[in-house]
Amino acid sequence: MASHLSVPDQRAAIRHPVDYDVIADYFGRGDVPFHISNVSATGFMIDNASDGARGDRVIVSFPVIGRIEAYLIWTKENRAGFQFERLIRVDDFLLMIDELQPNPRLRRPR
Repeated sequence: MASHLSVPDQRAAIRHPVDYDVIADYFGRGDVPFHISNVSATGFMIDNASDGARGDRVIVSFPVIGRIEAYLIWTKENRAGFQFERLIRVDDFLLMIDELQPNPRLRRPR
């Protein structure tokens, strides 16, 4: 069943490089390890995807924002992009990035 996303696809959002391992609650599959390699205000990318279909739903936990649902938007080789199902407040997003990327030299300019 296709999902209707409440957040418009904004792939132009600034992506922040991260190195974040998390266990995703992947609907229909259970717990699946994800390695998140970048995150933006609208979603994230993993670089250890094995398979999946557009619209697949997952729940992941991030620092500051906690658990959030996301939908699979695209896959290519071992990478997959997920879009958050809701908007994240800018101040919460920036605090999350500070925790995920503690080295200020590696953070993108704001």
